[in-house]
Amino acid sequence: MGHKNNGIFLSIIIPAYNEERRICETLEKVSRFLADKSYKYEIIVVDDGSKDRTCEAVNRFRQKCHGLRIISNSVNSGKGYSVKNGILNSKGEYVLFSDADLSTPIEEVEKLLYSLRDGCEVAIGSRALPDSDLQVRQPLFRHCMEKLFGCFVRLLVIGGIRDSQCGFKAFTRGTAREIFSRQRISGFSFDAELLFIAKKRGLGIKEVPVIWRNSRETKLNIFIDGAKMLIELIKIRINSLRGFYK
Repeated sequence: MGHKNNGIFLSIIIPAYNEERRICETLEKVSRFLADKSYKYEIIVVDDGSKDRTCEAVNRFRQKCHGLRIISNSVNSGKGYSVKNGILNSKGEYVLFSDADLSTPIEEVEKLLYSLRDGCEVAIGSRALPDSDLQVRQPLFRHCMEKLFGCFVRLLVIGGIRDSQCGFKAFTRGTAREIFSRQRISGFSFDAELLFIAKKRGLGIKEVPVIWRNSRETKLNIFIDGAKMLIELIKIRINSLRGFYK
């Protein structure tokens, strides 16, 4: 956990599970965006025990992207676990995690970095603000279910956050370690847990309006994963009562 910075300004963490078909396109976009930056960076793909050739695809891409590395979970352990694994192995002064489908374009990281440099410790992409730009929207049913889940997040875990689930969040280095070292949820509700920990510790959280384009290839099963996520929210409250986030 006590990595030296090595002059790295930005770490980008991308959790990946069975992403063989689109991971190279994603890495191409990310590396193209970073190519003309004056700062040093790293891209960390965390392969979550994929059953396809995600690892091989990433390793092929490493030949043309010097700042890329891959971490492999030995078994499928969940998105929350993968993001935590990547963050705690990162070296950047600032750390972003982004979904592998780039529903939020990588260029939007500039907005989050601006907020972090402006004094907040956690900057989260949001689809629910007046200035958010939803260019490709979710199907109506999925949108309604996500709104319902958001209500449960605000009721059970953290009030005042309009969109806890957008997979595009950035942290200062110290804050990332402070929060993720206490994270216990491995599934999709880990976002809500991170924000709960941050708020509990008095850290400044800022929601930032971003561009967002729904991806049809989502791994989230609205019924099965939705039920698991609800149970995870209750676990967060129990964990808090048991003093795990102190």
